[in-house]
Amino acid sequence: MKRILIAALLSAAVAIPASAALKEGDTAPAFQVQASQNGKAFSYSLKEALKKGPVVVYFYPSAFTGGCNIQAHTFAVNHDKFSAAGATVVGVSLDSIARLNEFSADPNYCAGKFPVAADANGDIAKSFDLAIREIPAGRKDTRGVEIDHAATERTTFVITPDGKIAATVGGLTPEANVEKALATVQQLPRKKS
Repeated sequence: MKRILIAALLSAAVAIPASAALKEGDTAPAFQVQASQNGKAFSYSLKEALKKGPVVVYFYPSAFTGGCNIQAHTFAVNHDKFSAAGATVVGVSLDSIARLNEFSADPNYCAGKFPVAADANGDIAKSFDLAIREIPAGRKDTRGVEIDHAATERTTFVITPDGKIAATVGGLTPEANVEKALATVQQLPRKKS
């Protein structure tokens, strides 16, 4: 009986979104930031992206790390499904734009399918009420390059064109995070053309 209770509590904990993060119905903070897509830096505006339809804003700890590589690859593989649902995707991390130029173009990860934004000082993460933690000195990414920035928690927000959060997805594996975000955008009402 004790094992069943512990297993149930662990399952519940994994499915709970980030506790402090903005919730469904909250207004998403507008942001404009330097981003990269397919290795090219540009100015990304959430307000402009929302004019085209829902936006999936996913925060991740660091480019070129295990779970983040899987999540970026999963978003890239499912890019056409998000597009078919009328949604766009943008990743946000505390990585520098130089790291993101490489990450965004890498065919094994973002593959040029969607932009990733450089929230180098963590202001965007903080505006979404996400926790930021320091990465211990000497920690290296999957390429063997030292990670020289802090990290935010893995949390995804599905934002409707009116700027409201339709869902906050956290506490899941990278693949399940993408699947939940996709299921959410596929259930949103479609704008009439």
